[in-house]
Amino acid sequence: MKAVYQVNTRPIALQENQIIGKKYRITILTEALIRFEYDEEGNFEDRATQTVFYRDFPKVKYRVIENEDGMEIHTANLHVIYNQKEFTSYGLKIQVKGNLSAYHSVWRYGEEVHDLGGTARTLDMVDGETPLERGIVSYFGYSILDDSHSQILLDNGWIEPRKKDSKDFYFFGYGRDYKRALKDFYSLCGRTPMLPRYALGNWWSRYYKYSEQSYMELMERFDKENLPFSVAVIDMDWHLVDIDPKYGSGWTGYTWNQELFPEPKRFLQRLHERGMKVTLNVHPADGVRGHEEMYEEMAKALGIAYEQEDPIVCDLADPKFIEAYFQYLHHPREEEGVDFWWIDWQQGNHTKIEGLDPLWILNHFHFLDSKRNGKRPMTFSRYAGVGSHRYPVGFSGDTITTWDSLQFQPYFTSTASNIGYGWWSHDIGGHMMGYKDDEMMARWTQFGIYSPIMRLHSSCSEFNGKEPWRFKKETEVVMGEALRQRHKMLPYLYTMNYRNYQEGMPLIMPMYYEYPEKEEAYQVKNQYFFGSEMIVAPITTKRIEGLNVAKVTVWLPEGTWYDLYTGTVYDGERMLTMYRTLDSIPVLVKAGAIFPFTEEISATQVGKNPESLYIKIFAGKDGKFTLYEDDNETCQYEEGICATTTMEYCEGEQRGFIIHGVQGEQSLIPKQRSYTIELYGYEIGEEEVRVKVGEDTIVVKATYDKEKRTVLIKLPKIDTNQTIQICLENLIEVQNNQVIERVFHFLNQAEIAFHLKDSLYAMIKKEQSVAATISQLHTMNLDKDLSGAILEILTARLL
Repeated sequence: MKAVYQVNTRPIALQENQIIGKKYRITILTEALIRFEYDEEGNFEDRATQTVFYRDFPKVKYRVIENEDGMEIHTANLHVIYNQKEFTSYGLKIQVKGNLSAYHSVWRYGEEVHDLGGTARTLDMVDGETPLERGIVSYFGYSILDDSHSQILLDNGWIEPRKKDSKDFYFFGYGRDYKRALKDFYSLCGRTPMLPRYALGNWWSRYYKYSEQSYMELMERFDKENLPFSVAVIDMDWHLVDIDPKYGSGWTGYTWNQELFPEPKRFLQRLHERGMKVTLNVHPADGVRGHEEMYEEMAKALGIAYEQEDPIVCDLADPKFIEAYFQYLHHPREEEGVDFWWIDWQQGNHTKIEGLDPLWILNHFHFLDSKRNGKRPMTFSRYAGVGSHRYPVGFSGDTITTWDSLQFQPYFTSTASNIGYGWWSHDIGGHMMGYKDDEMMARWTQFGIYSPIMRLHSSCSEFNGKEPWRFKKETEVVMGEALRQRHKMLPYLYTMNYRNYQEGMPLIMPMYYEYPEKEEAYQVKNQYFFGSEMIVAPITTKRIEGLNVAKVTVWLPEGTWYDLYTGTVYDGERMLTMYRTLDSIPVLVKAGAIFPFTEEISATQVGKNPESLYIKIFAGKDGKFTLYEDDNETCQYEEGICATTTMEYCEGEQRGFIIHGVQGEQSLIPKQRSYTIELYGYEIGEEEVRVKVGEDTIVVKATYDKEKRTVLIKLPKIDTNQTIQICLENLIEVQNNQVIERVFHFLNQAEIAFHLKDSLYAMIKKEQSVAATISQLHTMNLDKDLSGAILEILTARLL
C-alpha cells in the first residue's frame, strides 16, 4: 500500500524482558504489565497488531524461580505462578502485590475480571444505560487485555488474520495506580494524537435537508445572536439521496446534490471564510453505484464492468478498493474544501476476512489518509474496539432524546478514559425520538460544554431543531451563555489537549484517578475532572417543583473549593447536595487554580492563538499553570515545536502573580498580548496595583465586581517574551460567601408561601451561630429539599 498507509511501529520487545519456553513466552513489559503467549507449535508473534503497536519497553527488574511444579516470577508489583503448560485456571495464577485484599487481588487464568468498565461501540437506540466493554483498571488491582484475535499489522500497511489457536493477552496489575496503568496502556497501544484547535469549539450538526442558501442564512443568524460555531457538520443530504430505485437506496452517496448546493466549492469556501471547518457525512456500506459521477473512472481502475453499471462493492477487506475509495471518492471532495469526514458506519462488524471489523478499517485508513498533505489528521466515527483512541474523534451514535439518555452520558464519557478513549462526541440535546423538554435541553447543553466535544445535533423533524431561539427564553439564554463559554475556554482546552497527548491524561477522568483510595470517589459516577483545574458535576434531573432548583450529590475532596459560576467557597472532604437554578451547574475549582480563558470567541478567532488572555485565579493556595500553544493544525507538535507560557500564583508575604516570558517558538504566538486578571477570593484594599514588566514598573488600577465578588486587573499589550510580575500585597484576601444575600436570592425565586419566606429570611438574618440556625431549621418541619438548599449555603464553609 501507499506510504501514507504504513504505520511506524516498534513491536519487538527487549530480549532481556522475555522468558521463553517451548510453547510459551512471557514478556515483562513493566513491573505491572506482563504479556502472556501460548502456542502449541511455539510460534510467537513479534509483529504489531491492530491493537498493540509498541512493545519496546525498557529493561525491567524481575526474578524467576524454577521448581518441580513450574516457575514463579516476581516483579515489584506482581507474583506469577505458572506450570509452564497450556494456560488453565490451575496452571496460571497471578497476584497483585500491595495493600489490596488478598482474596480479590488474585487472578487465575480464565476467571471473570471485574474492572471499572471501558466504553461501548455506540449509543444507537439506547435510552439510558448500556453495558460497557472492558477497561484496563480495576478496584481489585488488575485487568486483562486479550489480543489473541487482533489482526496483524504488516509493514506494507495492510493486515492479515492471526493464527486461530494461539493465546496472547496482557495482564495489567497496577493496583489502584490508575494513572500509571493508563500511561503504560498508551505506551503499549499508541498515544492519543492532538486534535486541531478548531475541533474544541462548538459544532453545529443536524440531519436536515439544508441548501447552500438556507445554511448560510442560519450561519448569519448565529452571528447575529452571538452564537459561535467552529465546525459545520453537513449530514447526508449533501449528496444525492432520491436516486433511481434500480441502484438501491440513497443512503450511500458521493455526488453533490446540486439542486441544494449548485456550487459546492463556493459553499465550502464561504464557510471557510467564516473561520469554520467542514465535515461531510458518509455511509460507505452500499459502495459506489452507476449514478455516481465518479463511478466510471473508479470502476475502470478496479476492473469492473462499468458498461453494465455493475456496482462497486464496498469491500473493506481489499486493499485495492481502500486506495480507490480514497482516490476517487474522498480526495476530490477534499480538494473542493472538505476538512474531514464523518464516517457513519452502522452495518455490523464482518468482512470477508474473519475477525476483521470494517469499522476499524475505516477509522484506521481514514485517519492515516487525512494526514497525507501534512495537516493534523482527524476523523469522526464510532468506537471500533481497543486502540480506537488513536483515531479521534468518536461519534457515540444516534442518541434518544430523554432525561435517561442525558443521565447516562457523564458516566459513559468519563469511564471511557479507562480504555484511553478521551474524545467522545455526543448528540448534545439528543438526536431522535423522545420528547421536547426545554429544561433538559439547557442541562444537556451545560454538560455539552464540559464534555470532550461540544456538538449540538438533531434529526430532520421540524420540531427537533437545536437553535437556541426555538426554546423558552430562560433556556435560550442558558444555551447562548454556554456556547460562548465553550469558546472562552479554548486556551485551557487546548492545553489539556496537549496534556492528553504528552502525559496520557484525558480531558475527562473519573474522580478515582486522583483519589483511588477514597470510597466516595467511586460513588459519584457522574462527577469528573475536567482537565487539571476543575471538577464538574452535571445536573441530569428536573428542577424541584416550587423551589425552581435542581440538585446533584457532589463529593468534594480535601481542600478549599470555589464554584466557578456562583463564586461560593466550600470546605472539602465531604459529600453534600448542591442545588442550582437553571443558569448553572456545579463547576468546582480548587484553591490555587489558574485558568487561561479568552474573550476572542468568533470562529475566525478560534483557530488562532489569542492576542488577549482572560486569566482566572482562585486564592487560598499557591498555584501554577503552563499554557501550551502551537500552530494548531500540523503535526509539528510531535517534534516539540511549540510555545509555553508558565503562570504562577504565590500566597504569603510576597503575594503575587507571575506570567513568565514565553519559552520555545515565540513566532507561534502574538508578539504582544493584553491581559485581564480576575481574582476570586479577594477584595480591594488599595486600587493601585504595581506591575513589574521586565525591568520596568507600571501602576494599574484594580476594580471590584460586587456581583461576582472578584477583583479585576487589566494590563495593556505587553511583549510576550517579557516576564510580568503583579504585586497583590495591597489586596485583601477574603472568602466571604455572603450567606444572607444568597439565601435571599434563593428564597426570592422560589415559588413557596410568602410567610414561609419571611420566617426563613428573618431567621437567617439573626446574628447567631450556624449551629443555632441549623438547629432552628430542624424544628420547622420543612420540606427536605427546601431545608437542604438553605443548609448548602449555610454550611459551605464549616469553620
